[in-house]
Amino acid sequence: QVQLVESGGGLVQPGGSLRLSCAASGSISRIYIMAWYRQAPGKQRELVAQITSGEITYYVDSVKGRFTIFRDNAKNTVYLQMNSLKPEDTAVYYCNAVTPTFTSWGQGTQVTVSS
Repeated sequence: QVQLVESGGGLVQPGGSLRLSCAASGSISRIYIMAWYRQAPGKQRELVAQITSGEITYYVDSVKGRFTIFRDNAKNTVYLQMNSLKPEDTAVYYCNAVTPTFTSWGQGTQVTVSS
């Protein structure tokens, strides 16, 4: 199993920045994709960004140019740097790890963009 712990959420004004962190532990050598998802009230959970073990990244169109996903393998941590935040980015953000045999989720961290 893989355990994921997110941190870094909070309240920020429009145009501001936040950095989310996701620390992984357990069977981390089996992870080949790590991702960030988000779920806003009344909406389905959506993929925001992902990074593969080969450092290939993907971003949903709505965050391209504003968000960056990157990893620190020495710390077993994946980050989501979020810049130029908009009110529509408000959601609970979840970390996700995919292995050949299972998928793990973190507990989520709230991001609120409001003036």
